Amino acid sequence: MNLQSDDFELFRLPRQFEQDRATLDARWKDLQREAHPDRFAAQGDAAQRVAMQWSVRINEAYQRLKEPMQRAAYLCELHGAPVNAENNTAMPPAFLMQQMEWREALDDARNLPALEALADEVQQARRTTLQRCGQLIDQSQDYVQAVGQVRALMFIERFSDEVNTRLDAYHDAV
Repeated sequence: MNLQSDDFELFRLPRQFEQDRATLDARWKDLQREAHPDRFAAQGDAAQRVAMQWSVRINEAYQRLKEPMQRAAYLCELHGAPVNAENNTAMPPAFLMQQMEWREALDDARNLPALEALADEVQQARRTTLQRCGQLIDQSQDYVQAVGQVRALMFIERFSDEVNTRLDAYHDAV
């Protein structure tokens, strides 16, 4: 294992958005077995510390690779197009309008069917945006455009969490 490897090299996976989750999970388990600090107990404290560092590195890479939004952002960054969501909040006017409509729908939702319909709409938008990310990254290699989709996903996922919180509160109240 090489500390300079990117997450895809570390996991011996192709540098692409589409990944097989079962392969990723299996590779994570194999890497964790290889780097587990207990395997280095006979080699002393220094070897165990290095193994622990590897274990942390493997877990961080796994977290990044298993989540599609994080994987897309990472791929964009690897190709010179960082997301910079904290500094770059500009979004297309159509997406801003969609955000406002969703916020109003959430504010106006007074019953379970309205909340469930909104949750379904948001999940469909998430699926569509993830699909678009995959196309931009894997087929077009247009990482600059993919950054916009990643930023949209960030909003969609935060908003989805808000909708789910409202749904949970609704279920808890009944």
